Amino acid sequence: MAIILIFYFAFIIFIIASIWKTFEKAGQPGWASIVPFYNYYIMAKMGGVKNWWLIFIPLINIYIIIVIFHGISKSFGKDAGFTVGLILLGFIFWPILGFGSAKYIGPNGVNEMQDDIDAIGKK
Repeated sequence: MAIILIFYFAFIIFIIASIWKTFEKAGQPGWASIVPFYNYYIMAKMGGVKNWWLIFIPLINIYIIIVIFHGISKSFGKDAGFTVGLILLGFIFWPILGFGSAKYIGPNGVNEMQDDIDAIGKK
């Protein structure tokens, strides 16, 4: 029984570390990933979702979480299939974002430096 608990806690720590690392890749504080409700605010900020506060309304919160996860997927250059992975198999897809080669490109996939990149090409 103790072995199972050790593996369980190791698994939980690994998932927390994955989400923590994902937050840090997006330029947000990693500790925010373990603070209830504040983590959804930061995720919404990362994903470019404006109405994050709808998470407090029952049944609508399910839809908002899906929208937030989709925004995060797009923020890292991934598509809708990755969003489905985050929702259904988060224990696999959060480590891909956190420890993989995915780069944060801006809220909802908009590169904040795109204007600067375009300006360089015009000179």
